[in-house]
Amino acid sequence: MAAHPQTRSLLGRRGKLALDETLASLVVDGYLAADDAKQVRMGARSGRSAIELHPLVLIANAKLPNQREPGRPLSLENLTEWLAGAAKLAYLKIDPMKINAAAVTQVVSHAYAQRHRILPVAATPGEVTFATCEPFEEAWAADLSHMLRRDVRRVVSNPLDINRYLQEFYGVQRSIQMAQDAKSNGGYDTAAILNFEQLVELGKAGEVGADDRHVVHIVDWLLQYAFEQRASDIHLEPRREAGLIRFRIDGVMHKVFELPPPVMTAVTARIKILARMDVAEKRRPQDGRIKTRSSTGREVELRISNMPTAFGEKVVMRIFDPDIVAKDFGQLGFSATEAETWRSMVERPHGVVLVTGPTGSGKTTTLYSTLKHLATPEINVCTVEDPIEMVSPEFNQMQVQTSIDLDFASGVRTLLRQDPDIIMVGEIRDLETAQMAVQASLTGHLVLSTLHTNDAPSAVTRLLDLGVPHYLIQSTLTGVVAQRLVRTLCPHCKKEAEQDPHEWAALIHGWSLPLPERVFRPVGCLECRNTGFTGRTGIYEMMRLSPRLRGLISAQLDLGRFGAGALAEGMRPLRISAAEQVARGLTTVQEVLTVLPPIDTIDAE
Repeated sequence: MAAHPQTRSLLGRRGKLALDETLASLVVDGYLAADDAKQVRMGARSGRSAIELHPLVLIANAKLPNQREPGRPLSLENLTEWLAGAAKLAYLKIDPMKINAAAVTQVVSHAYAQRHRILPVAATPGEVTFATCEPFEEAWAADLSHMLRRDVRRVVSNPLDINRYLQEFYGVQRSIQMAQDAKSNGGYDTAAILNFEQLVELGKAGEVGADDRHVVHIVDWLLQYAFEQRASDIHLEPRREAGLIRFRIDGVMHKVFELPPPVMTAVTARIKILARMDVAEKRRPQDGRIKTRSSTGREVELRISNMPTAFGEKVVMRIFDPDIVAKDFGQLGFSATEAETWRSMVERPHGVVLVTGPTGSGKTTTLYSTLKHLATPEINVCTVEDPIEMVSPEFNQMQVQTSIDLDFASGVRTLLRQDPDIIMVGEIRDLETAQMAVQASLTGHLVLSTLHTNDAPSAVTRLLDLGVPHYLIQSTLTGVVAQRLVRTLCPHCKKEAEQDPHEWAALIHGWSLPLPERVFRPVGCLECRNTGFTGRTGIYEMMRLSPRLRGLISAQLDLGRFGAGALAEGMRPLRISAAEQVARGLTTVQEVLTVLPPIDTIDAE
């Protein structure tokens, strides 16, 4: 959004932004109605807020209609972009994941940055870029350029972001420095205690106390930051020179931060304390969990796993946000037909229903969402999991404990004596668990579980391979759902595009599905961090066992014939579910082709 050519009251002046002049310029440029500007002016004079708040924040808080874009309020980002155009400077939406906080905070002190309300966002040997919300105050730039002996480039960013990241970047960096200096007498030159290079560096390594308040601050900031960025996993990876912190967002890894090795060790120790793990044990992998609150106040669970590596303990924290893990069927990505098929499978009084797919394909979300849907006060829902993914008050959940011989099979055996209506088994891994699941179904229970197979028909051959007799599969298996997760296009920036017929043909692979009339391509904007995608949705292959399909199950099952039979009985393969999501404008052919299994024996006839 460029500045209107008539913006004169701002362009000609120097100094701090004033509310009256800003309002006048917005009226001249056609963004604000004169009456709305008057209302803001009077409101500001009646209170003290005009002194405390930046003029753009004051105007944005009024939520006034944008005269240039009817139906949409004038947002702070709109106003900031307009201000950048008025000042003839570049506009920047600050993305903290693209800023090297350790480097930029070395450029100027926190006090100096705060005094001038500027935030360093990029630094090279020849140039430093500062974000400002006062583009007509220029004196500091010349002074800094002289002191730093580098060019100073100014960009305009929204005042709330500048204030927030000033506190965060400098606060976290100070905590890291203090944590590193906490035992400076010991001399930190290398990585942590557990290191293959320990012999070379004996006597130089020490540990920062895990209860140190600076380390506590770093961990607290890290968790809140991950929740805000919609991360599904946090990876803490020790390295020789500097430990890496990476987030997985929408299935893709993003580097977020670097920590000095001793601080990484202290952060790991703090997380182990929170997760009730053995802090002293550094050689053996451990699991734990943390329950905490996000900044919005909702409870979030984290599952912690650590393992020894060459340079210390690697920690992975998987985030289970209740708002994400438990969804209704529409949010899972089911079409109307798929939702109906799924309900017909899981709303039966008994039978075995399997969800299959690789790790990270959304099986847990599907199962938890289904159990939440089924768990009424009249029904007893019990689960046996390894580990319990998310503690839910609606279910009775049991954790597998291999150290005391409490495995899936013995867990199901115990649950059968607990008068259950529905049993969820985390995963069928062996014959004993499969037999117990079948037994539970035969005695009148609904059993939900997961398997790792590429497609739905392969689940039957997997059960046969485990050793389950074919006649028991015939009588108990209700249906199988194979699934994958695909990234969804950002609704704010996706653009219409032409579908390449060759790509479409590769996706539908012989099925007669017409080329969609409208498809979209990713573009990239502030909302999606310039990736073009935000969030993920499921694609599904639903195989309900009909009498004809049951008749095809035998000890010597021909998977190709069985798969063809499933297609003839109405099963639609994953690629057709994916093609429908493309036709709905939710994703792209290139995106779904990255997650679909290879074309093999199961083809359309």
